[in-house]
Amino acid sequence: MSQTRLQPGDPAPAFRLSDDTGDTVSLKDFAGRRVVVYFYPAAMTPGCTTQACDFTDSLDALQAAGVDVVGISPDAPEKLAEFRSRDSLTIRLLSDADKAVMTAYGAYGEKQLYGKTVEGVIRSTFVIGADGAIERALYNVKAAGHVAKLRRELGV
Repeated sequence: MSQTRLQPGDPAPAFRLSDDTGDTVSLKDFAGRRVVVYFYPAAMTPGCTTQACDFTDSLDALQAAGVDVVGISPDAPEKLAEFRSRDSLTIRLLSDADKAVMTAYGAYGEKQLYGKTVEGVIRSTFVIGADGAIERALYNVKAAGHVAKLRRELGV
């Protein structure tokens, strides 16, 4: 099964998802600002925790530069709330239980895991411009060091 991969210049697929408090968050909420949307496999796993904590540690600098951050996983809002509390996360965490948004972004599908082909969340990060177009589409990113690399690329 091949997935569609987004490219710079593509319109970012719209979304409306619940966050860890039960509020609905949509891509339109960020109109006029740049937003980093990143997809991760599972709350409270080592790599995902590293990535979420790195984004949290960088959030003030990113927001000062006009960049918001949203993390999306298939976890239920209740698990996301536990993740936020456990690790003192300040980024927005959204639940995509049916994986429709991940699929639209090409962040769900076949991937290699321990030498086997499996279907799952592909750790991916997108920078969406204030105009709603994809600026950067990064697939199969590594959790450790990713946020620092992204900040360098964005000049933040």
